[in-house]
Amino acid sequence: MHTLDLVAPTTQELVSAGLQLPVMEAFYTIQGEGRFTGHPAYFIRLGGCDVGCVWCDVKESWEAAKWPVLSIEKIVEDALAFPGRLVVITGGEPLMYNLDPLTRLLKEKGFTTNIETSGAHPFSGNFDWVCFSPKKFKKPHPSIYAQADELKVVIYNKSDFAFAEEHANMVNADCELRLQPEWSKASKLTPEIIDYVKNHPTWKISLQTHKFMDIP
Repeated sequence: MHTLDLVAPTTQELVSAGLQLPVMEAFYTIQGEGRFTGHPAYFIRLGGCDVGCVWCDVKESWEAAKWPVLSIEKIVEDALAFPGRLVVITGGEPLMYNLDPLTRLLKEKGFTTNIETSGAHPFSGNFDWVCFSPKKFKKPHPSIYAQADELKVVIYNKSDFAFAEEHANMVNADCELRLQPEWSKASKLTPEIIDYVKNHPTWKISLQTHKFMDIP
């Protein structure tokens, strides 16, 4: 009788299955943007992004190989060390990975799960709130539109208003619509966004309040 040798899965296989993930950073802070502004939240920033926004403020997140690969059990264990039970999974681009196992474990431990994504990859995960922030640099995957609870479009120049309306026509009718000035151009663009929202009242304004508070 022969004994078959069991071959342990490789890190790449575990990442592909969503059982391990590259984590750039994880921290407990106050959500500064969108629907949950002002709420204490534990952020899990996954490494890796192929969208390439020129104004990205975390370009160091783009290269996944730079960051430690952690088991989802370790990721959740670290989140449990803090009193808040709202988790925001962001990146990078988090939908590069299968988020089903991580969100399943987070939900089992009592967390509310939110995601911030460009929607550039097929949707995965069990989320209570999906913030969809499409980018011109990489077309969103069609699966994101039915999942989006919030459409947040960063306004970098005037053409972004038309881009915002294009995606607003593709999300569900109850999806919340927000326009957010790109931080480096906020002083110039905020007055234009104010005028636009006043004339198009289906939209709301999102500000990066964490930057005013000087917190992560």
